[in-house]
Amino acid sequence: MRGKTLIILLPVVLLALAAGYWAGSSSNSMKMDNPNGTEQNAGLKDKKDTSKDGRKVLYWKAPMNPSEIYDHPGKSKMGMDLVPVYEGEAPAGAKGTVKIDPVTIQNMGVKTAMVQKGDFSKTVRTVGNITYDENHLYTVNLKYSGWIEKLYASYEGQMVRKGDPLLTIYSPDLVTTQQEYLLALNTRNALNGSDFNTIKDGGNSLLEAAQKRMDYWDLPASFVRDLKTSGKVRKSILLHSPATGVIVHKNVIEGMHIKEGTNIIQIADLSKVWLNASIYDYELPWIVKGQKVTMSLSYLPGETFTGAVDYIYPTLNQKARDVRVRIIFPNKNLELKPGMYANISIRGRTISNTLYIPSESVIHTGTRDIVFIDKGAGKFEPRQVELGIEGGAGNNDIQVLSGLQQGEMIVTSAQFLLDSESRLQEAIQKMLESKSPGMKMEKKQMEGKAPSTPKSMENMQQKQKSPESQKHEHNKANNNHETK
Repeated sequence: MRGKTLIILLPVVLLALAAGYWAGSSSNSMKMDNPNGTEQNAGLKDKKDTSKDGRKVLYWKAPMNPSEIYDHPGKSKMGMDLVPVYEGEAPAGAKGTVKIDPVTIQNMGVKTAMVQKGDFSKTVRTVGNITYDENHLYTVNLKYSGWIEKLYASYEGQMVRKGDPLLTIYSPDLVTTQQEYLLALNTRNALNGSDFNTIKDGGNSLLEAAQKRMDYWDLPASFVRDLKTSGKVRKSILLHSPATGVIVHKNVIEGMHIKEGTNIIQIADLSKVWLNASIYDYELPWIVKGQKVTMSLSYLPGETFTGAVDYIYPTLNQKARDVRVRIIFPNKNLELKPGMYANISIRGRTISNTLYIPSESVIHTGTRDIVFIDKGAGKFEPRQVELGIEGGAGNNDIQVLSGLQQGEMIVTSAQFLLDSESRLQEAIQKMLESKSPGMKMEKKQMEGKAPSTPKSMENMQQKQKSPESQKHEHNKANNNHETK
């Protein structure tokens, strides 16, 4: 009797063990279907679509990382509860439009300005140094050798006028040339009475050769005229100043022997001076010849001078990346001295009827330029623009070639915060769009079919027919056979 009881209880125990094993396997398969490790039930599924007040949930995001989003509630990668984003809370609009409530706008310090249209110009400010007017530099250079007997221009910086005596020089070559001239002159006078034209022409040719030699040496016409009139050879010759100005270089003292070709004295006319200014390459479009230039000096506070652009040099300084511009200033009272440094201001050319905005409103990304448009009601739209050259009042504006219209309001402060938010929302929108096809398909399948065991669970149950399960079925069959 006891043996039959054991035989009857054994299948019951085995069936209980199999049922427990199957229940555990089903629980594991349910956990594998939820990769985030969150337990979702019918209540959570309902919560996925709507909230208590009936608002529609668009997606869930991590509270510490807004770019980490999910299409169902659960835990974030940091283990925190996901936060739902409801319809109407997410920024709506195309091309990265951002919507911000008025309180946040005030806290961010958002400021706006209107796109202007009108005359646009630039004032170029730079420094330069005053130098001599090279068109009014004069050099005394002898074409014959000799000795300085008397020096009237005794020091550098001395003021001289045109025709003032500079020095006297004795030259043996000059004495010989005078003698040859007088001899040719006497010979021509003697041959003028000859009946032979050939002899007359020879006398004239000899005199002309002597005359040209003195002309080539740049001897004064008065010296030749006195020599012809007096008929006497002079030992030395007096040289006069060729222009009015200041002696800026003197390379001679009394008694010195001078060779031909030596620069003895250099004179500069300071009634006009040059100023060489450095202009950066990006400022060149504003500079043209003839523009008015204002100059101020630290040596003369409160006084300004007016000049004009005379020449723009055709070469660029590769190290400093600037171009030299020559400016002419009048200097009647000789207040402007070569070597002085000066601050200059050049009023650039004017561009008529063009759009311009504050330079601070532009976000330069390296490949494009972005500004934010205030659309009203807390909406801000990023827009790409094409820019021109900088200028305007205080050089704080920039020309707009395309992308904006007159009268539009643009953001001039806190636009970098708006740009960050716009990029974030644009990325989230793209992520949602990439997930939306799969989400819609899953929703349709759930609405069209009755609740059933997922295929993954059925597969798991089939795989769970392990050797123990097969052995259990075999023992059950044997017990039934013995009982019979």
